[in-house]
Amino acid sequence: MAKKVVATLKTGKGKEYSKVITMVKSTKTGAYSFKEAIVHNDHVKDAIEQAKA
Repeated sequence: MAKKVVATLKTGKGKEYSKVITMVKSTKTGAYSFKEAIVHNDHVKDAIEQAKA
């Protein structure tokens, strides 16, 4: 099933999107967690800036 999703993202309109993975530190425990988002290529920098805030 994963192969089908990857193949779909590499063709057609899927090329216009990127997967953004950011690391976020918890204020309570200090542990890090990862947040994933699929965003349009024009908004990658915006998505990274939102994760920093």
